[in-house]
Amino acid sequence: MNENITRRNELLAQKVIAGLKSRNMTGYYAATREEACKIALDMIPEGSSVTMGGAMSAHEIGLVKVLKDGNYNFIDRDEYEDKRAAMLLAYDADFFLSSANAITNDGVMVNIDGNSNRVSAIAQGPKKVIFIVGMNKVCDDVDGAMKRARNVAAPINAQRFGLTTPCAKTGACMDCKSPDTICCQFLITRYSRHADRIHVILVNDNLGF
Repeated sequence: MNENITRRNELLAQKVIAGLKSRNMTGYYAATREEACKIALDMIPEGSSVTMGGAMSAHEIGLVKVLKDGNYNFIDRDEYEDKRAAMLLAYDADFFLSSANAITNDGVMVNIDGNSNRVSAIAQGPKKVIFIVGMNKVCDDVDGAMKRARNVAAPINAQRFGLTTPCAKTGACMDCKSPDTICCQFLITRYSRHADRIHVILVNDNLGF
């Protein structure tokens, strides 16, 4: 990555981390994907139960593969015939992996969900939540974060899942009520009442959608 972009990301990440701290959440900055994976693994003791909510960023930094191959109880819902049962296990997991559809430069996260298992687990249940967030997802404010979530993340995910929503066809949010809509629940995480529960690893890279 261009050294000027890297320097800008380092400075911006420190602002986001300060914002997260003021909201009772913990932030970290990783210069590379490999460093991000190491930061996450340092938080997760062997033997821990770990699950996730479809976080592409966790795959992209190699974290999911390490957890699957290592001495961890990784709950992979794709391996369960009963998907609902696998999703319910998330609420009692030691660690839940996620990303954010967008994050503001003062530490507010925005997430949109269709089945709502991801946003519900972020809000309540797992003992700790680890977010893997590329610096491409940082926005100026909540309004900008909502626009990014609806007009960037949602259309791409709709296309990825082969859905027939208007956004999958146009590339932009049409505020639809399609049966296939993945914009069912919106979660704005502005504060964590429980200290040491939410950890956000900001990565100097373009990750996820």
